Amino acid sequence: MKKTLFVLSIILLACGTLPARETNRNDAWANARWIGFKKLPDSLKLVPGIHGFDKSLEGKFKKRSVVPLFRKSFDIDEPVAKATLYISGLGHYECTINGEKVGDRFLSPGWSYYQKRIFYNTFDITPLLKKGENVFGAIVGNGFYNINNERYRKLVIAYGFPKLIFNLSITYKNGDTRNIVSDASCKTPPSPITFSSIYGGEDYDARLEQPGWNRAGFDDSGWQTAIVLDDPIDHLFPEEDYPLKVMQQFDARKITTSKSGKTIYDFGQNASGIISLKVKGARGARVRIRPDELLDKQGEVTQRSGGGPYEFNYILKGEGVEEWRPRFTYYGFRYAEVEIIEPKNAASKTEILELKMLHTRNSSPTVGAFRCSDTLFNQIFELINWGIRSNMASVATDCPHREKLGWLEQTYLIGPSMHYNYDIHALYRKIVGDMIDSQLEDGLVPDIAPEYVIFSKGFRDSPEWGSASVIIPWQLYRWYGDIEVLKKAYPMMKRYVDYLGTKADRHILSHGLGAWYDLGPKNPGEAQLTPKAATATAIYYYDLEIVAKIAELLHAKKERVKYSALADKVREAFLKKFYDPATGVVSTGSQTAYAMSLYTGLIPESDREKVFDNLIRSIEANDYALTSGDIGYHFLVRVLSERGRSDVLYKMNNRSDRPGYGWQLKKGATALAESWAALPYLSNNHMMLGHLMEWFYSGLGGIYQEKNSTAYKEIIIAPKPVGDIKWVDCSFESPKGMISSHWRIEGNKFHLRIEAPENSTAKIILPQKYEKSSCTVLDVDSQNIVDVKIENGRFQLPAGRYEIVADEND
Repeated sequence: MKKTLFVLSIILLACGTLPARETNRNDAWANARWIGFKKLPDSLKLVPGIHGFDKSLEGKFKKRSVVPLFRKSFDIDEPVAKATLYISGLGHYECTINGEKVGDRFLSPGWSYYQKRIFYNTFDITPLLKKGENVFGAIVGNGFYNINNERYRKLVIAYGFPKLIFNLSITYKNGDTRNIVSDASCKTPPSPITFSSIYGGEDYDARLEQPGWNRAGFDDSGWQTAIVLDDPIDHLFPEEDYPLKVMQQFDARKITTSKSGKTIYDFGQNASGIISLKVKGARGARVRIRPDELLDKQGEVTQRSGGGPYEFNYILKGEGVEEWRPRFTYYGFRYAEVEIIEPKNAASKTEILELKMLHTRNSSPTVGAFRCSDTLFNQIFELINWGIRSNMASVATDCPHREKLGWLEQTYLIGPSMHYNYDIHALYRKIVGDMIDSQLEDGLVPDIAPEYVIFSKGFRDSPEWGSASVIIPWQLYRWYGDIEVLKKAYPMMKRYVDYLGTKADRHILSHGLGAWYDLGPKNPGEAQLTPKAATATAIYYYDLEIVAKIAELLHAKKERVKYSALADKVREAFLKKFYDPATGVVSTGSQTAYAMSLYTGLIPESDREKVFDNLIRSIEANDYALTSGDIGYHFLVRVLSERGRSDVLYKMNNRSDRPGYGWQLKKGATALAESWAALPYLSNNHMMLGHLMEWFYSGLGGIYQEKNSTAYKEIIIAPKPVGDIKWVDCSFESPKGMISSHWRIEGNKFHLRIEAPENSTAKIILPQKYEKSSCTVLDVDSQNIVDVKIENGRFQLPAGRYEIVADEND
């Protein structure tokens, strides 16, 4: 499979799906210039943005930007050896050569901190060119580059009006070269897209179409000349992340009529995406579509949880069957309310021939698979997976509708789950770049990156969020062996922990949002069960420990000593304030307080068993109910799994009578909700509570790596059968290759089939119930019995495929 993915990547690169890496990015542009339909006056620019419902916006920034077309015609007289297109458009672009769409990207390029970094894409377009007249065409939408104060908006921002830059570099077979570039010779009119907002939807008037505009022979003499902008090109960088694409489509499972008479399409899955419409009817008829992830009790769309108004509007041209899909927006939805507004004296009724949901997301390859004998756990896996899929965009969003922002805490907390299921190396490297670009002069890494809007208090400065700047680069090193990202991010990390030091009072931090969305007596939000100072100081200590390790890796001895010494002081302060050594109680005794202090290493080694026992007793006393939330649950899963209590995780999650995964499924959820209780006024498509997915792979499947291993060189396969689970099929395409763990229990025997890739070793740890009896190991490829030294159910195997059979202990 590893070889297959490599070959696939080469094919995708040739087709223009993956970006080519440039040796000198400025060489890509020749004399190309940024061009636009119109220039936004400096007086109307708004950077950074303002929260979308701020009172200061009342009556302002309502002007819609023109979504323009761009066209350039050029002749080719000689045979072409190679033609490469370098292109960027802000907010996003789609382009064609001779009417054929280039690539299959969606919302390209990915969004970024535009003051410092703008992405461009590279395509091999040689097969699309022909002898004679050729036409480059493009349409450019707003994205996060321009969000006006209309319909729903999380923020209002205006870097400028849509703009485009391109260089079509041609090498002829005779060795001559030529550059077709964006300049004053390009022509531009408004497109049929009359409204486009990443937050508010998209409107399209098919009556404004100009057939053949992007093909040879079209008369563009009535179009205006493109405006050449004086914007610099030195912020242009090649995009290295996988692009967003349409990854799946859903037909309507059910079509019903609501109590108010609206037609409701149910696609059966809550996911990020757009619609695809096929319709016929009278010229001027309007199809209005309102997507939503939930329906109210009357079967109506309200957009209460996702933010509204958000609409897709299509006006028919009245020429037979018409097809349309939005280009520059997306939403999280399962349902679509359809309303048809007929023109006066229409000769015929408008008929919806087909309406589909197109699921869009980052196209990072799937690298993992999990199934087991427990139906509920399989459903939970899919629930979490759809929360992850729907929030893998150009950033790791926290929801695909009302936010779409890169809230950082979830990136490192859910990252371990994500990396088992998807190759997120490129996406997370991009997130590291966003954090570097968004870091403030004083060292603060804000809660969101890119930071398009400045939020207040803990929503801008929360240590549990900003610590992603330290933890994510470390995770990338551990998962993928990426030492370069550590070198790149190390200055950011140092500046961030130094910033935290300026906020600490005698080494205790007390600001931020704390244990966000823990399950307490109040509505979910800021911490309820654990003091903010406990989680903020714990993550501060964890950051310092990581920075000290990285300093050692990078041979920065003085800095290793500095940060190690500071970590010791923070630990001492934490224990003095939050830990009772006599009882082993940490802070308020919450799940989060116990789990974070244990996992980060704050608790003295001699006391850890006592503290862990307190955690277990507290869970048992609370009838195994979940109370930790966004911040704490990740650490709880880790601590329980790594300290051999997967049975507790099983009891906490294999149920539907308390708020949690099973509860959400019982309510009809098809994607993970923001709150454990799946409250209808909060997002019902989030990934921030999906940490159990990591346990499916590392706990039930037993696949993880040694503490000091990187890129899965030293594998551990330690399955943990719990409850009534009789079999697990689990596989993970690691950077070294395929790792798999397939086990089943038959009578008193435990059957384990494993695979370890080349250039790795595998330590097998049999379940406790089978560790003291006889065990046979068969090399699957040679069909020879392997002689291994087994101690307490543990033994080492080289790379290969093996069948292991162990008897139950006597």
